[in-house]
Amino acid sequence: MTDHSQYTDITRSDTDATPSGVLADQSEVLLDDSRRVAGWHEDSNQEWEEREARNQLKHVAGLGELQDVTEVEYRKVRLERVVLVGVWSSYETTQAKAEESLRELAALAETAGAVVCDGLLQHRARPDAATYVGSGKAREIADIVAREEADTIIVDDDLAPSQRRALEDAAKVKVVDRTAVILDIFAQHATSREGKAQVELAQLQYMLPRLRGWGGSLSRQAGGRAAGADAGIGSRGPGETKIEMDRRVIRTRIARLKRQIREMAPAREIKRGSRRRFGLPTVAVVGYTNAGKSSLTNRLTGSRELVENALFATLDTAVRRAKTRDGRAYAYVDTVGFVRRLPTQLVEAFKSTLEEVAEADVILHVVDGSHPDPFSQIDAVNDVLADIEGTASIPRVLVFNKADQIDQAARERLAALQPDAHIVSAFSGEGLDELRYAVEGLLPVPHVHVHALLPYTAGALLSRVREYGMVSKVEYRDDGVLLEADVDAHLAAQVVGESIGE
Repeated sequence: MTDHSQYTDITRSDTDATPSGVLADQSEVLLDDSRRVAGWHEDSNQEWEEREARNQLKHVAGLGELQDVTEVEYRKVRLERVVLVGVWSSYETTQAKAEESLRELAALAETAGAVVCDGLLQHRARPDAATYVGSGKAREIADIVAREEADTIIVDDDLAPSQRRALEDAAKVKVVDRTAVILDIFAQHATSREGKAQVELAQLQYMLPRLRGWGGSLSRQAGGRAAGADAGIGSRGPGETKIEMDRRVIRTRIARLKRQIREMAPAREIKRGSRRRFGLPTVAVVGYTNAGKSSLTNRLTGSRELVENALFATLDTAVRRAKTRDGRAYAYVDTVGFVRRLPTQLVEAFKSTLEEVAEADVILHVVDGSHPDPFSQIDAVNDVLADIEGTASIPRVLVFNKADQIDQAARERLAALQPDAHIVSAFSGEGLDELRYAVEGLLPVPHVHVHALLPYTAGALLSRVREYGMVSKVEYRDDGVLLEADVDAHLAAQVVGESIGE
């Protein structure tokens, strides 16, 4: 930086001995130098202002506006107060998408039973390796947490154990990440024995590398004389420590849960096998969480499955029967909802549930048409489906639900971008008949034509043919029932076996 005092001292000391022309030239040089210094300061200040504006924490509006606390039965009297924190980079996403992700995290937190006090976003090239947001921002967040009297910080990302501990030490409150929130919601909603086992397995797999320990307690050393006389200095220690015992207990429990889930597989296979044995076509209902899959399934089948305005309200697979216009039976399989960045532990634990999708004849992809960015939800679901082997060749029907909440401009946009999709409302019934006909048109058609005379004692077989096949002729004669129908190969073999000829 230029030292202006030096220039001033020189001009004062040499004024009497220096000619006036030299003084004039020197004054012009000093003036130009001062201008350059002023311009440098102006550019520097502008650069710092831009950097501060880019790095400052941005408060995301519209979070924490809980509509009805009483609508979810597991909410507590004293709800946990949380502050949401996210980091986004221009290289990976946009500010609008980052804000939408934080709003989704707010919905997850409210579903888990918390009150969202504030939501903060930071723009930086990459998350800080130590505290995720940087030490300075961690102190700012600590001040906000103290002001809001919050209990917990929820980070819109997967935190490394060291980042979580460092942020906890800076903010003096509990810190959890996105995965922990989703696992907590799954734990609240699991009802069946298999669902509970799957959720517990995912939680333990998530918890295992995050057990806390300090100093020597992390080292597994033999205690006292157990190390042996020849073990040497430094080999003796406290023995198996608390954290090591916890890890051993968790690993044992994980192995037991995996064995239990494997033992439950035959029961699921028996149910799927019975549907295949009778030739019952199935439609897998998939989609983003809270897109209205259960509501739509209820309207299409006339059932009354649980419907709740909460994320991941359905965790256990539900099978509901329906009939085509010609009386043939088929089934809708309501599956667990998907979400962006679905934890890998959950994908692995619920792999048995997702197998229902691979076994289906048609995939009904339900999308929340009223969502600000429904196409990001479509991409998230397609990413999960791509990981399920065997789904690529299954025909799909795309349906935008909640048409009663979509304005005309959004309707036209959805119709232009997805002309083959159906726009329906499970609430009002709009578009359901057209959707039902489209789904039934994709169901597999029985391909074996049978013409047989059945005895009157084969009434149960005739009933199954009516239910699962396409009957073209039934004639009751003195010597039996003349049947002409299209059925699958398994049912055709039974008809031939019961036939008494003509």
